[in-house]
Amino acid sequence: MSDYLSADKKQEIFSKYGKSNVDTGSPESQVALFSYRIAHLTEHLKRNRKDHNTQRSLLRLVGKRRQLLDYLRDTDIERYREILKALNLRR
Repeated sequence: MSDYLSADKKQEIFSKYGKSNVDTGSPESQVALFSYRIAHLTEHLKRNRKDHNTQRSLLRLVGKRRQLLDYLRDTDIERYREILKALNLRR
């Protein structure tokens, strides 16, 4: 991983959106981590329009986040709504 996502930053994301700071597997913490990475890659692509590898990576991340959100919506609608509100994702 690059230095924009340090171990401390990951801990912070997991503790804020997961059940604890070592809760790396819950859908909420994964969605939060993907959202952070998506925001970072989006800023990178604004500066580097021709970086097609990063663009492909961004699309893959968006797809992964979408899959996790769909899973969460199907299994627990309340948790789904909470994470959308917390991350300010539209839907």
